[in-house]
Amino acid sequence: MVTDLADGAVRDGVRDRGATTVADRVVAKIAAQAAREALDAVPAGGSKPHASVVVHREIARVSVSLDLDYPSDVGRQCGAVRSRVRTRVEDLVGLEVHEVDVHVERLHSAHTRHTTPRGRLA
Repeated sequence: MVTDLADGAVRDGVRDRGATTVADRVVAKIAAQAAREALDAVPAGGSKPHASVVVHREIARVSVSLDLDYPSDVGRQCGAVRSRVRTRVEDLVGLEVHEVDVHVERLHSAHTRHTTPRGRLA
């Protein structure tokens, strides 16, 4: 319910009752899930994306770490992750996302996935 006040201000009845705070770890879980949604697939043998978040005054900075298949269009996939994370966090939590850092931890190649290392001394 929105009420017009005499001085021209608008009061939202819901906001006047209190505030909802979402813990940083919950925002991080939302960001990690959004990163999974943006990827073509999690590489075989790879780890699911994980995220960390710092929130200050309704502004979030997100850092996502992930594994990718190789060869692939790494730039396109990182861009898709940034976009999806920003959109999902803003839509679901209501925070402004000013920064999404994407860290590619490992590239997984289908050509080397099932081979054993050679030339190593025991």
